[in-house]
Amino acid sequence: MKFSSQIKPISYLKSHMAEVVKDISENREPLLITQNGEAKLVVMDIKSYEEREEAFALLKILALGNREIEQGKFRDAEDVFAELDKTNHP
Repeated sequence: MKFSSQIKPISYLKSHMAEVVKDISENREPLLITQNGEAKLVVMDIKSYEEREEAFALLKILALGNREIEQGKFRDAEDVFAELDKTNHP
């Protein structure tokens, strides 16, 4: 994630909250908040947050699938389709 000009101290957030909400909602760029010169939190719009959460959920599913493949817990697609054909056409 890039934070080129979107880095502000916590004092800025405290005194410009309405402006920050408006800007982030419009441009959908996250804002990095610092405290005593150290990065402390990221503020982002809800749509971006939800999209990130969905992407992370998909990545977790892919990782679980890869782990099952590595453990040999899979079946060849041909076998699955053959079994489905037998079930649907007795």
